[in-house]
Amino acid sequence: MRLRRKPWIDTAILDYADFVTPLGGDWSQCAGAWTEAFGRIAPLHVEIGVGKGAFLTELAARNPNVNYVGLEAQQGVLYFAARKAAARQLSNVRLLVFDAAYLTELFAPAEVDRIYLNFSDPWPKKRHAKRRLTSELFLERYRAVLKADGELHFKTDNMGLFDYSLETMAAEGWQLSRVTHDLHALGEADNIMTEYERKFSARGAKIGRLVAHPPVRHV
Repeated sequence: MRLRRKPWIDTAILDYADFVTPLGGDWSQCAGAWTEAFGRIAPLHVEIGVGKGAFLTELAARNPNVNYVGLEAQQGVLYFAARKAAARQLSNVRLLVFDAAYLTELFAPAEVDRIYLNFSDPWPKKRHAKRRLTSELFLERYRAVLKADGELHFKTDNMGLFDYSLETMAAEGWQLSRVTHDLHALGEADNIMTEYERKFSARGAKIGRLVAHPPVRHV
C-alpha cells in the first residue's frame, strides 16, 4: 500500500545521510564495493521491502558481525527505518530508497549471502504476476547476486502468494527448506517479527515461511 507522501521527510531523511541513500541519491558505484562501504569484510544480508525497519534493526542489533542493506521503494516509510537504526546506533546498517527491479545493478554477481523478503505485495491478479517478488524474473535476479551457498528467506501471510512461491521456486530449481504454513505454531524463539507480522498474527492469520537455496550454475 502506498502511503500519502510527507514532503517534510525529503529534508528530514538527510539527517541520516551517513548511512541512507535517499530518493535520487547516487548508488551507481555500490556494486562490488559493499565491503568498502561498510569498512570491513563481513557477510552481506539484504532485506527487500524494509518498511519501517523493525525487523532489520532488530536483526542487525542481534548480529553485529553481519552487514545489512535495507531496500525500500517508499522514502516516506524508509525514514522511520533510518530513525530506528540511528536510535540504536547500528553501524552495520545501510538503507536505500530503491526499486528491487534493478537489484543486479546494486550488487555484483555472487556478492550477497542472504536475502530477506517479508510480507511482500502479493499482486494477486494474474496479469501482475511478474511483479511478484518471487516470480521467475525476480528469482533470476536473486540468483545472480547470491553466492552459491546463499539463501533467500521468505515470509508472508498470503497463502496464495506462498503456494505460488513454492511452486515457482521448485520449478526454477531452487532447493527449499524450513517450509511451514504456520510459522508461529512452531514457537521458534529466534523468529523476529515485522510490523505486519505482529498485526496479521494478532488477527489470527497464519504465517508461511520458507528458506530457498539457489540452483547450481553450470559453467
